[in-house]
Amino acid sequence: MTWNKSIRQVHRWISIVFTLTVLANFATMAIGEPPVWVVYSPLLPLFLLLFTGLYLFALPYATRRVQVDGMVVDEQRRRVP
Repeated sequence: MTWNKSIRQVHRWISIVFTLTVLANFATMAIGEPPVWVVYSPLLPLFLLLFTGLYLFALPYATRRVQVDGMVVDEQRRRVP
């Protein structure tokens, strides 16, 4: 598995963890006053989602462009205007 696919898979799993922590937060709020650690538990996955999401967002813009036969193409050999 390549580095980019690994980051994408980690991003997906972190999003599941984040969703579960938010649901647990709402469930404990419905019962009563939640402990502080439950309230702040979604923050770690949220920051990890931020960093992996920014990486995935910048990935298409960071592809290496090379010149082949006088034409500028990217790594996937598509024409670039």
